[in-house]
Amino acid sequence: MQKAKIGLIGLAVMGANLARNLASKNILTLVFNRTAAKTEQFMRDFGTDPCLQAAYSLEELVEKLERPRKIIMMIQAGPAVDAMLDTLIPLLEAGDIVIDGGNSYFEDTRRRSEKLAALGMEFVGMGVSGGEEGALHGPSLMPGCSRKAYVQLEPVLQAISAKAGDDGKEPCVAYIGTDGAGHYVKMVHNGIEYADMQLIADVYSIMRHVLGMEPEEMAAVWDEWNNGELSSYLVEITAAILRKKDAETGRPMVDVILDVAKQKGTGRWTSMSALELGVAVPTITEAVFARNMSCCKEERTALEKVYAGMALAETACCGKKAAFTPEEKARLLEDLRCSLYAAKICAYAQGFNLMGTASETFGWDLRMDQISKIWRNGCIIRARFLDDVSDSFAKQAGMKNLLFSDFFADALKKGRAGWGRVVALAAERGVSVVALSSALSYFDAYRTANGNANMLQAQRDYFGAHTYQRVDKEGSFHTEWME
Repeated sequence: MQKAKIGLIGLAVMGANLARNLASKNILTLVFNRTAAKTEQFMRDFGTDPCLQAAYSLEELVEKLERPRKIIMMIQAGPAVDAMLDTLIPLLEAGDIVIDGGNSYFEDTRRRSEKLAALGMEFVGMGVSGGEEGALHGPSLMPGCSRKAYVQLEPVLQAISAKAGDDGKEPCVAYIGTDGAGHYVKMVHNGIEYADMQLIADVYSIMRHVLGMEPEEMAAVWDEWNNGELSSYLVEITAAILRKKDAETGRPMVDVILDVAKQKGTGRWTSMSALELGVAVPTITEAVFARNMSCCKEERTALEKVYAGMALAETACCGKKAAFTPEEKARLLEDLRCSLYAAKICAYAQGFNLMGTASETFGWDLRMDQISKIWRNGCIIRARFLDDVSDSFAKQAGMKNLLFSDFFADALKKGRAGWGRVVALAAERGVSVVALSSALSYFDAYRTANGNANMLQAQRDYFGAHTYQRVDKEGSFHTEWME
C-alpha cells in the first residue's frame, strides 16, 4: 500500500475538516483518533475519498507514513498535547515533523520545540484560523518552526490554505518564525478579534439603545458599511445576525440570546503577554474584561434596579422614542461608521505593536506586512482593511506603530471629532462602550507629547523616593517634598 504523505491526529470538527481539506487537494492523508469509534464514523462518512485512510493505533499511523514523517495534531491544547507527544515520540525518528495545530500557549510551544530539537526532530506550532469552515475550505495558517521544517511543509500548507490577492491565488500562509512564533501570532490574532468584535458590539449598543433602531434597520446599515472601508467578515456576519429570526418565537434572534459571552483564553493570554512585555493594548484588554463583565448577569440585573432612574438611554425598547431628527440620526450613523473604523485601526495598531515587541524579545524577526497579508482571507478578522495595513508596513519600513502610517493618519484625523461625539453621547446616555472609549483614549494618549505621567512620577518620588527625570537637564533627581 502507498505510504501516506501526512498523518492527522484528532477527529473533532476542526481535525476532521482539515483532513477532508487535505484529501481534497489529492494529499494522501492518514487519520487517527484516540477513540476508535470516532475514526470508524469518520471513515463511514468520508472514507469513499481515496485520499483518506485510517489508522487505529499510533504504531500503525507511524508505520504507514512516508519518511520523514509529517504528523498534524488537532487536539485540545494543554496537557493533552504533552501526553500525546510522550506517547508518540518513542515511535518516531530523527527528521520527523510533528505539527501542533491547536491554540497552544506559545511558551508551551517553545518548550516542546526545544524538547524535540534535542531528539533531532522538528516541532511546528501552527496557528490555524478560520473555524470549522476555514479548516475545510482554506484556513489562514501561521507556522512557527525551523526554516528547514517549513520548506518541507510549504507545498502542503500552501495547497490547503485560503487564497487572497487580486487574482485569488496568493496562499494565506507564510513562514512566521522559530519555535513559538506561529502560536504567538495566532494568539494576537485572537486578541485583535476580541477587540474587533467588542467594537462592533459597542456600535450595536448605540444603534439600539440610543438611536432606538430595530434589528432589520440596523442590518441594512451594516450591509451598507460592508461595501466600504469597513468591509470584513465580522461586519458581514453582523448584518446576517441582525436579520435572523428565531424559529420558535419569530423575534429577532439577537433579542433571544442571553447577553453572557464565553471565551477560551487567547484574549487573556494576549493581555498577559502585553503586561509582561510592557506594551499598551487597552482595547484588547477591555474586550476581555467586557466578556468577564458579561458573565456577572445576576449582579448586573440587581444593580439595574438599585440605580433605576439614572440618566439612561432613551430607547424604543423601553417605551421612549429616541429624540433624533432624521438629519441628526444620519449624522450620528456617519459618526459611528468613522468611529468604528478609527477604533479598528487603533486595535490593530495595538496588536501589531505587541507582535513587534515580542519579535525583538524572542528573536523571531516577524514581518508585519507578511502577517497582515496572510490574514486577508481564511481567518475570522479577514478584511479589505488588511491590504492597507500590509501596504503601510511595506512602504514604511521599520514603522514602530500603525498610527505612524501616512495612510491611516488621514483617516484618524478625519474621524477624531465624530469619534469623540460618539463616546461622549454614549457616556451621557449611560451606554457602556468600553472598546470605543479605550481606543479613543489610546489614540489621544499616544499622540500627546506631554502627558500626565509627570504627576505620577512626582507622587512616586513623594511617597517612595523613586526619583524622577527633569525636562531641562539630564540625570535622576529627588525632592524633599515635606519641609
